[in-house]
Amino acid sequence: MSRIQESVIIRTVVRITVPFIQLFALYVIMHGASGPGGGFQGGVIFGAAIILYAMIFGIAEGKKKMSDALDKILASTGLVIYAATGLACIIFGGMFLQYSAVPLLPDPAEVSKYLIDLVEIGIGITVLAVMISLFFDISPPESEPEGAEE
Repeated sequence: MSRIQESVIIRTVVRITVPFIQLFALYVIMHGASGPGGGFQGGVIFGAAIILYAMIFGIAEGKKKMSDALDKILASTGLVIYAATGLACIIFGGMFLQYSAVPLLPDPAEVSKYLIDLVEIGIGITVLAVMISLFFDISPPESEPEGAEE
């Protein structure tokens, strides 16, 4: 373990701040349509929080928080949300992601608001999963602690 990973102060600060970083990421995703931010930015922030955790506590601990199987499920789920929203618009006679074509509510502007939020969530989930997957794929395998016997 490196000196940073052994620091009690850094480990404690990361353990406390990661949930707040993730909460902020959700805020950025949900308010992307009405202000700065959105799915991509929120997904990057959320992924960075998990990567920070993995950098401080180790790759093995990080993979306990986000396994490869969960990562694949999230990546495909985000893509399905995005594509299904676009296909719903086509089914109701509009173009891909032409939200006003979907007759869920009487007000097309309100329909657009909800469907844009849904698309932002799908993008955020996909970006989060891809970032974490890339990080774990390029991370070197952790060496076993000295003195550990099998």
